[in-house]
Amino acid sequence: MGERAAYPSDLTDDQWAVVGPFLQAWKDRHPSVSGHQGRYELREIVNSIFYQNRTGCQWAYLPHDLPPKSATYYYFALWRDDGTDQVIHDLLRCQARERAGRREDPTAVVLDTQSIRAANHVPAATTGKDAAKKVPGRKRGLAVDALGLIIAVVVTAASVTDNAIGVRLLDNVVAHTPTVTKAWVDAGFKDDVQIHGAVNGIDVEQVKRTDTAAGFVPIARRWVVEQTNGTLMLHRRLVREYESRPASAVSRTWWASTANLVRRLTGTTTASWRDPGHQR
Repeated sequence: MGERAAYPSDLTDDQWAVVGPFLQAWKDRHPSVSGHQGRYELREIVNSIFYQNRTGCQWAYLPHDLPPKSATYYYFALWRDDGTDQVIHDLLRCQARERAGRREDPTAVVLDTQSIRAANHVPAATTGKDAAKKVPGRKRGLAVDALGLIIAVVVTAASVTDNAIGVRLLDNVVAHTPTVTKAWVDAGFKDDVQIHGAVNGIDVEQVKRTDTAAGFVPIARRWVVEQTNGTLMLHRRLVREYESRPASAVSRTWWASTANLVRRLTGTTTASWRDPGHQR
């Protein structure tokens, strides 16, 4: 990082030791034809992505002591398109599961969707209105394991049904984590999801909310994915839909979850905007 002052979202030396080897291996597989090593260190590129994810700032508002948009977006888009963002995330997730005494790959997942309002510049062709929640924008669908670690992400127009998103999530789970044989969902996921799961060897079970208990009551199995959604909301770039491409919104989710995994693996935390000690 040179001599600049660190931002709360920056990778510490211990955190870089966790994620850095994967990116260095990626760089070794993609040497420059001219032999140029690049002006910016990959650690600073990740710091820039983490900063924007955490603060929600616009590209033009990235601090001057971080890599500019031209460099940050170049790597962000490259890693989005070649799948490096998910590969790094999944490798770290396996480490986190092993540290928690679990097998590398889960056998069960929980599915959920969340409607996110879109900013004015987001293309209308990729957005819609959630008929139930009356939210204009996009939907983020997640499949998480029993620890709340993300297994699959789908981003669509908010007008797309939970059923359709559930089918896509199951397809992604089967493609990347074929060990899964059980999935829990809420009442929004109908027969199509259960049938699609059965065809792919996954038993899909609805866990319905009860209206008999007063106040907030965590719902068995489903509370895990709700907690994950809440953790993602600490990354302001995910609170509202700013990305022109749904694929970029998916990548933002992988990077936010990667930041959470790095902290989990190193036993560290990142100061929240809710932390009174960091208010000015």
